[in-house]
Amino acid sequence: MPKFVNIDRDTPLLLPPDLRDWVPADPLVHFAIDAVAELDLSAAAVNERGTGSGQYPPGLLLGLLVYSYATGVFSSRQIERTTCENVAVRLLCADTHPDHDTLCPFRRKNGPLLSHAFAQVLELAARCGVLKVGGITVAIDGTKILANASKHAAVSCAHAGQTMQILELEIAALLAQAAQADATPLQDGLPIPAEVQRRPERKAQLARARAEMEARASARCQAEQAEHAAKLAARETARAAGKKPRGPEPQPPEPTPGAKDPVNFPDPASRIMKTTDGFQQSYHAQAGVETDSLLIVGPRGSQAPNDKKELLPNLTAVPRHLAPATVLIASGFVSEAAVTAAEREASGQPTGLTVLAALQREPHGRTVAQLEQRTDPLAPSPAAPFAERMRHRTATAAGRALAKLRQQTVEPVFGIIKEVLGFRRFSLRGLAKASLEWDLVTLAYNRKRLHRLGASLRAA
Repeated sequence: MPKFVNIDRDTPLLLPPDLRDWVPADPLVHFAIDAVAELDLSAAAVNERGTGSGQYPPGLLLGLLVYSYATGVFSSRQIERTTCENVAVRLLCADTHPDHDTLCPFRRKNGPLLSHAFAQVLELAARCGVLKVGGITVAIDGTKILANASKHAAVSCAHAGQTMQILELEIAALLAQAAQADATPLQDGLPIPAEVQRRPERKAQLARARAEMEARASARCQAEQAEHAAKLAARETARAAGKKPRGPEPQPPEPTPGAKDPVNFPDPASRIMKTTDGFQQSYHAQAGVETDSLLIVGPRGSQAPNDKKELLPNLTAVPRHLAPATVLIASGFVSEAAVTAAEREASGQPTGLTVLAALQREPHGRTVAQLEQRTDPLAPSPAAPFAERMRHRTATAAGRALAKLRQQTVEPVFGIIKEVLGFRRFSLRGLAKASLEWDLVTLAYNRKRLHRLGASLRAA
């Protein structure tokens, strides 16, 4: 007769004296508990008065959020559910059950705590010998993460104006009909007063959207004014030298919004960006990755649709004590002004930082000439054009190796966050809150990476 394991769901069972007996020794939850114990949590927002019901310790809530994000659970309601269903989470929470009304405000209000914890995790990695300090190489790039809003909830400036005019006509028609027969039901069964109330609310939403578009256009005009003045000055310099400027005359920036300038009602701070899945309502998540350990050292949230002006803000996000010596970027980050500002101080003294970017796209595969050993080309003169000097940096053997290193570091990190962790959409709205959630995601990634590398917290 075949023998089967006895399955008995009716006999009551007692939990073991220690929940660790139900969780193997190697999982991430043990590392998460030990890592939180090493952090300074004095920056946490807590109820200092001691009134009301007892509050959960900040270390427990932070550890629960970081572990949940590291295992692909991002919703506060789903995290609450795992405190009952997941044995590892029950161990982390010591068999308590923080609800979503506790987790969500804690996540929103503790931006300084997350930033401080991120810096402490990097210090912990340095003490463990995983992360070097000083002279490191950082690869910088950005990826598009969906916002918590649909692109179909966006409205353009021209459409908003047309809809406001239509609503005014509809309100006047409804008021006229109400004067004839007050509260007469419409054909769809809705009373006139409800329809009259709904349309002014919609008109007020459109008015706020128009105001947001005008504020964006004004800020964009001020930002582009200096660039426009520089273009005019360059053309005047060329004329003074007896040369004819190339191209049409640059037009001044418009202080008013364009007809197609959009704004999104659920999340006005998000932008419609081009992604691999077409145009989506997104944020632009930026990250600087240390090339040896693959740890994120500079996370930052952005609403810029491209990388044109993101180099300097990304360098600012990297802690100063890491002192990067080489920065690897994609061609979309490259501009002469940004690279010069990164490599030289305002006084003209070098900062000790070197920026490398592959400006020329290489076809897939390698030719025989590329496989053969060849000498490095001569360096161009300091007076050579900026593009020529940048291309020479990646034309040498060392430069080519570094350019390939960027693709092998920051791109896999984004792939792990999106595919392994499953983080593809922000839960919070607004640039500040989305940036806070990106800090939480990168903190969870770094914790998981340290555990994967076998970092010894006790030795640290």
